[in-house]
Amino acid sequence: MKLPPLAAIRAFEAAARLSSFTRAAEELAMTQAAVSYQIKVLEERVGQPLFVRRARHVELTETGRVLSAGASEALRILAESYEQARTGGQGTLSISTIPTFAANWLALRMGSFQVAHPAIAVRLETSDRVVDLAQDNIDVGIRTGATGEWQGLAAHRLFLADFTPMLSPSLAATIGGVREPADLLRLPIVDAGDPWWAMWFDLAGIDARENLAARTRSQLNSQAFEGRAAVAGVGVGILTRALFTAELDSGSLVQPFDIVGNDGHAYWLVYQQARRNTPKIRAFREWMLREIGAMSGRSAGADLAGPLAAGR
Repeated sequence: MKLPPLAAIRAFEAAARLSSFTRAAEELAMTQAAVSYQIKVLEERVGQPLFVRRARHVELTETGRVLSAGASEALRILAESYEQARTGGQGTLSISTIPTFAANWLALRMGSFQVAHPAIAVRLETSDRVVDLAQDNIDVGIRTGATGEWQGLAAHRLFLADFTPMLSPSLAATIGGVREPADLLRLPIVDAGDPWWAMWFDLAGIDARENLAARTRSQLNSQAFEGRAAVAGVGVGILTRALFTAELDSGSLVQPFDIVGNDGHAYWLVYQQARRNTPKIRAFREWMLREIGAMSGRSAGADLAGPLAAGR
């Protein structure tokens, strides 16, 4: 088996990914001259140029593009195999998720995963930013989207991002109780500009657009914050039931009506298809789908594929 020098492959992969010998040298803690030398060694082995040198950057030749794809995948597999050998397949599981899911669902249940898998440390990163799992070194992501048909990722639908009004009992008591949907229009509303409100009132058979448009357009931009405001009695929130089961069970929030809307979006567990059998990812996937199944009384998540989409 004829293999190129690993040092040359590392320098080439970094330069190809960054389109720069200088930036590759910075990433690898090498000099630019050393990177250039390693790439020259590789080009001599291949027998063809791998880059077209420009004034401020480099571009891959056709041969370079072919080699780049294989080099990146080979280094990823090598790094993953090394990590599994070093940690017994455990190590640290990095999870990217939006803040509301992290605070209102995952944090409440994460303890049972840690008990079941004490050798796996968890690193939680919360952001509304759509992450690239490979480039950002993330094992699994939890985001919202309408479908799971996204290239390169395996995906499991967890639950619908449905919505319905919720409020504190004390706020409801200020008008003698909420008995019909129109009563909600007599109360403060958290984020009246949220399109979910107009959709929900339509389902309830009420044209509330004029009322909603006349209200102050304060925005909290997260169900986690909107839910806290609703618990505090600031106003009525329009929230996803699965993310506020603790508040509903404790009575700090009430759902006054059975009318529930959805716009087709759902929460998804996603990870790179090529890494589906990595032990820590497999352990987290199996745990999460059991939790979702127990929560909803159904089996969760047929395998699908797709990119991440940011959500509330």
